[in-house]
Amino acid sequence: MPKTPQAHEAHILDGHPTNGTLMLVADLLGSLTGYQDEKSGALFHDVHPVRGEEARIENSGSVAFDFHTENVHHPLRPDYLGLLCLRQDHDQIAATRVSSVRDALPLLTDDEVAELRKPQFHSLYPTSFTRDTTGPRPSAGPHPVIFGPANRPFMRFNSHNTQGDHPQARAALRSLATALERVCRDLVLAPGDLVVLDNHVVVHGRTAFTPRYDGQDRWLRRFYSLRSAPLWAQRMMRHPRVLPAMTEIRGVV
Repeated sequence: MPKTPQAHEAHILDGHPTNGTLMLVADLLGSLTGYQDEKSGALFHDVHPVRGEEARIENSGSVAFDFHTENVHHPLRPDYLGLLCLRQDHDQIAATRVSSVRDALPLLTDDEVAELRKPQFHSLYPTSFTRDTTGPRPSAGPHPVIFGPANRPFMRFNSHNTQGDHPQARAALRSLATALERVCRDLVLAPGDLVVLDNHVVVHGRTAFTPRYDGQDRWLRRFYSLRSAPLWAQRMMRHPRVLPAMTEIRGVV
């Protein structure tokens, strides 16, 4: 392993054996997929602290990162994401936090669940998708937070970016966040551990840690897997695995 990068270095692991491992897993689940707006369409994302970005709510930060659906704003959100640990933080305390909507919903009232099923929520674009833009971040919606069958529900939620349009909607979001916290599981990944998450059922986050920028900081690799991209999206792709920019597809679905 090389030293953990201290800046955004997209090609530091080009040709590394983990590329093949992650591609194999992603393609067994669906198809390894990138997003043109995020890291210029990179298929493998290096998750590590970057000096000066400690407080950013994304993979370059080191503050606590609350529960979120990956790419909550996107009409073609990943079906699965994988996180492979290459190196732990120095204190071996940083945890990947995971929580399932199917564990959390029984803790809510019927009225709260009904509110969460209404298309009355908006989700801001994550900062990882708006690094090169100025002005207020755009948002997607309106959309429900909970959808699907009552006995097998799905979730679209980001505690930092999803907002309710009305007081009842905002109260239901707070109740959901509390329930997700109660059923959360913390996974302290060791080098070689790979966790794969269903992005429509499980939200995830990260506990805080203290980077030292000495080449031995926490370092994960992330992939996205999509079961199927619609034909119109495939025809618009500049690369067969990279979804078009949001400016090209916003409002299509």
